[in-house]
Amino acid sequence: MVSLIAEIGRQKRSAPLEGSTAIAIDDLLPPITNPPHNVFCVGKNYHAHAHEFTKSGFDAGATAAEAIPEHPIIFTKPSSSLARPFGDIPLWPGLDEAVDYEAELAVVIGKAGRFITAERALDHVFGYTVFNDVTARDLQKKHKQWFLGKGIDGFGPIGPWIVTKDELDIANVEITCTVNGEERQKTSTKDLIFDIPTLIEVISRSVTLLPGDIIATGTPAGVGSGSALSHPGS
Repeated sequence: MVSLIAEIGRQKRSAPLEGSTAIAIDDLLPPITNPPHNVFCVGKNYHAHAHEFTKSGFDAGATAAEAIPEHPIIFTKPSSSLARPFGDIPLWPGLDEAVDYEAELAVVIGKAGRFITAERALDHVFGYTVFNDVTARDLQKKHKQWFLGKGIDGFGPIGPWIVTKDELDIANVEITCTVNGEERQKTSTKDLIFDIPTLIEVISRSVTLLPGDIIATGTPAGVGSGSALSHPGS
């Protein structure tokens, strides 16, 4: 699904312990299943994707002049959306006409805090994982908000590994996504509009962040809705 999973897997893989039982990669579970809050998500947080999404026709009411947000767009997905990283996406009649992928770098909070400044935001981070913000685009447009189109049960594959914060240079992490072996997304976090410390500062002004909270930091360009390759159900 997302190449960052494979990269983290190579970093963390070790020889099986004697007497242990091998687990098929398809059976691996999410590293977090019940975070203290809903998953915090960020909309239109990569420059190229912000323009792509505004032109797609699914960004209800937005104009080209409003493509780049002045402030972070924060929404949530319920914990019931969290799913196995390599499992099938559950599709239901009426909810499967325009399902889209969104590869994202996700932050896992390790230390509680409120009114956290950007300067000390990373002190509150435990580590990072990968997240797929699966979206029903038609619902997103129809309801003119993002919760129903993104909060569907099973529409949040995550993990399977969390890497500690010292293992990634978050200013330059490459995010890629392949669909049926075809690369669709490939961008660095250099293209973020609002960086991770800024997101933590903004969210923690309103909500006390707790250990185990997840912040999905936004998706880069190349989603199905913005691609000439896209089609309903892609």
